[in-house]
Amino acid sequence: MKSLCIITARGGSKRIPRKNIKNFLGKPIIVYSIESAINSKIFNEVMVSTDDEEIASVSRQYGASVPFMRSQKNSDDFSTTSDVLIEVIEAYHRQGAKFDIACCIYPTAPFVTAAKLQEAFTVLIENKYDSLFPVVKFGFPILRSLKMENSLIKPNWPENYLKRSQDLPPAYHDAGQFYYFNVPSFLENKSMMMKKTGAIIVDENSVQDIDTEDDWKLAELKYRLKHEHNHQV
Repeated sequence: MKSLCIITARGGSKRIPRKNIKNFLGKPIIVYSIESAINSKIFNEVMVSTDDEEIASVSRQYGASVPFMRSQKNSDDFSTTSDVLIEVIEAYHRQGAKFDIACCIYPTAPFVTAAKLQEAFTVLIENKYDSLFPVVKFGFPILRSLKMENSLIKPNWPENYLKRSQDLPPAYHDAGQFYYFNVPSFLENKSMMMKKTGAIIVDENSVQDIDTEDDWKLAELKYRLKHEHNHQV
């Protein structure tokens, strides 16, 4: 079984300039994804898909492969992750390289560890899933969520509003970190949500979307606290 890691890192970023190689606690943030993938020892190849020469240079410096540059078509604000992954897989196919399993890791995911990648890979293989990704439990029952209509607040599901939290099923959201997938299944479905999609649950302190400067500062704070705790333990 051959496996490929694809780290998606285009050059453009409007809200946080040069986000994918911005310094995060001592090294470019993309390096955390690269090192975790390499240290997991799962992948036959760890590659970075980018349209940016500086990102490519940094990626190679830390051990990733950049066998080809991303097309302009898949480097704008409208291209999807699936578009990028299909382009990468098809480019490898043209070179005669085929993979059974692939994993897409985002370049701004410093909380992803080699151990977490190994755990997820094991769950994927043992359960024969088409795809798998980490999820986080919502802190509040979404079935008791509210909406605004004409400046008035109303429950989305009135029938649940007076129910106890413990009587409602838990809900989860995508952690936005990495996605394992069976390559033939993905090429057929062109989506991470397939017939057999599994998940591993990660805690809220190991997840942080990084879209603004405040998000960045919060991610650094979470990372420091998590690693200080692990050292103490």
